[in-house]
Amino acid sequence: MTGEAATSAPRIFDGSDWHSGSAVIHRDGAVIGLAPASDLPDDLPVTSLDHGMLVPGFVDLQVNGGGGVLLNEMPSVEAIETICAAHSRFGTTALLPTLITDTRQRTEQAIAAATEALNRRVPGCLGLHLEGPHLSQARRGAHDPDLVRPATDEDIERLVAAGNTIDNLLVTVASEAVSNDQIETLSHAGIKISLGHSDASCETAVAAILSGASLVTHLFNAMSPLGHREPGMVGAALSQPGVSAGLIADGIHVDPASMGIAIRGKKGPGRIFLVTDAMSTIGSEQTSFTLNGRTVYRSEGRLTLEDGTLAGADIDMIASVRVLVESLGLELDEALRMASLYPAEALGVGAEYGRLGDGSRADFVHLSDDLSVEQVWIGGGSVFQAG
Repeated sequence: MTGEAATSAPRIFDGSDWHSGSAVIHRDGAVIGLAPASDLPDDLPVTSLDHGMLVPGFVDLQVNGGGGVLLNEMPSVEAIETICAAHSRFGTTALLPTLITDTRQRTEQAIAAATEALNRRVPGCLGLHLEGPHLSQARRGAHDPDLVRPATDEDIERLVAAGNTIDNLLVTVASEAVSNDQIETLSHAGIKISLGHSDASCETAVAAILSGASLVTHLFNAMSPLGHREPGMVGAALSQPGVSAGLIADGIHVDPASMGIAIRGKKGPGRIFLVTDAMSTIGSEQTSFTLNGRTVYRSEGRLTLEDGTLAGADIDMIASVRVLVESLGLELDEALRMASLYPAEALGVGAEYGRLGDGSRADFVHLSDDLSVEQVWIGGGSVFQAG
């Protein structure tokens, strides 16, 4: 979208503060700033929203699928377009398509697809998240045990090469499968390292963090728990200041009480942020789908393998925000930050994403007072409107 324009709303949240009777002014896909709606020039095109609030677009760093498409089953630009479009309906304006543990060939296909999607500027595509295959067998969860394996020097070289073509490459690894030297190599190459699917002790996890890991994947799930004598991976995530951690807030993966304890106990500046870990079911009527040749069943908000193992989540980002507000009693502004600003900062893109201010992207969402998505803009252009 080109040309200067403005969007006004009764309330605007810029990622830090609330503004009443104001407007977001944007040009060429970027926010110029906020101003009182009454001060806007008469010749400036203005979209006036008469109810609800305007908030920064949500940023999701772990999205396996959506719109009936799973990246593992269809690693293509078309799949990424479908996934991004499906999640935009729920307020997500930037996401990392996520490939869980798969074959080398499928991984290369996903890297090529993400590279092409970024070159084509697919709306909503932020980069790529590779969750595995270098994970712990003991904490693999729904990841295929035949494909989980330690990282070789060749694997590290391939990841470094991928990082040269993908600006925002996030890789989830376990200390049992990737050495601290390998983590350091990846980190120095500009790749974001997240610890997950690991049975590591707190001490081992901290060593990986000191080597360059800066995130933790879906806190509490598929990792060594917080114990009173061995804090485990959860303890490392909560106590290490520089680490940010994703959290699946569907009330199934993590009990709301545990979510609240973690949010209150997290030592900053790193933050706990929302991820959906969504599968292909989001925005679709699917009742089952295939993952690595295994059937995943959808029932009452759960996605499980035949043996009952959780296999991703069946929740979108605005629903996750509602869980934080309604079940945890979290203040709305903090819940919104967990869905936008905090994940953007964890990935290192907080100057452009997760906020509405001078120089940020013009990605924003119109929410009703009951937290339903009314309209979504990416780069200043409307990509979804309810009704």
